[in-house]
Amino acid sequence: MKLCIFGAGGIGGYLGARLAHAGNEVHFVARGDHLAALQTDGLQVESIHGDMAVDLPAIDDPAEAGLMRRWTRP
Repeated sequence: MKLCIFGAGGIGGYLGARLAHAGNEVHFVARGDHLAALQTDGLQVESIHGDMAVDLPAIDDPAEAGLMRRWTRP
């Protein structure tokens, strides 16, 4: 599954890392210093369920992920 996580902070980062670890294609959308840190250092997750390091694509424009499509009401 392809996923785009908007806001890769404490919750988004954790969920994105776990989803990627489970085999999903994950892109983080972030801005500013946080974006630069994700692009340079990746993400370190420390959890009682196990620590992990992920190096996922981090972008500031969701269209760069190639995952966006326009949603319309049914």
